[in-house]
Amino acid sequence: MADLASPRQEFLQGAKATLPLIVGAIPFGIIFGTLAEPSGLSPLAALAMSVIVFAGSSQFIALGLLAAGAALPVIIATTFVVNLRHLLYSANLVPKVRHLPLRWRIPLAFGLTDETFAAVSNRYLRQDDLQHAHWFYLGSFLAMYSNWVLCTGIGVMLGEVFPGMVNWGLDFAMSVTFIGMVVPYLTNRPMWAAVIVAGAMAVACAALPHKLGLLVAALCGIAVGVSLHWLQQSRQPSVCQGGQSYE
Repeated sequence: MADLASPRQEFLQGAKATLPLIVGAIPFGIIFGTLAEPSGLSPLAALAMSVIVFAGSSQFIALGLLAAGAALPVIIATTFVVNLRHLLYSANLVPKVRHLPLRWRIPLAFGLTDETFAAVSNRYLRQDDLQHAHWFYLGSFLAMYSNWVLCTGIGVMLGEVFPGMVNWGLDFAMSVTFIGMVVPYLTNRPMWAAVIVAGAMAVACAALPHKLGLLVAALCGIAVGVSLHWLQQSRQPSVCQGGQSYE
């Protein structure tokens, strides 16, 4: 039997698995930093938001609402709705981390981002051993977290030197990153159906307020994917103890 990876090995593997996704997040973090001052947020407040909130899309939405003069309850409610997708991520990971003590589950919950979820999910799919898997999770989280905070700082500094950076079109890298996260999972019909339906619903519901279209798209994609998976399972012949199949 192969030797189990040590906590240190798992940690480094988690960071390494997240590096390709970090590349796409770098311009995204820099753009957030450049937008801070034009949106009425001080450099220190922008850094504090990245350190405490650590949620890219929600931080961008919060900046936009701040610039528009929205009330604090509106900002909180909107970012809450946008981050509801993390409930879906959490539901997937709960069986993998429920055995951990609270001192582990709290920081891991804070570090659950789209990129880390993609890296960690792939780890759990490919390896059954969970003994040190939380160290893989931690390595992915800290790699993403340090990159986000660092890029925010870089963006704050560059925003003062190059005020027009926000118009450079660097945000395309994040779209490419999300495509890269999804493609490796497109290995069967339910996965393809879930992605196609979610994409179509995201376009159809783009006009819904508070980015609710994203949640609707995610729920529709999941419903179609799971339904097709169950349908495929029901059509597979069952195997009895004698090795003969029956419908």
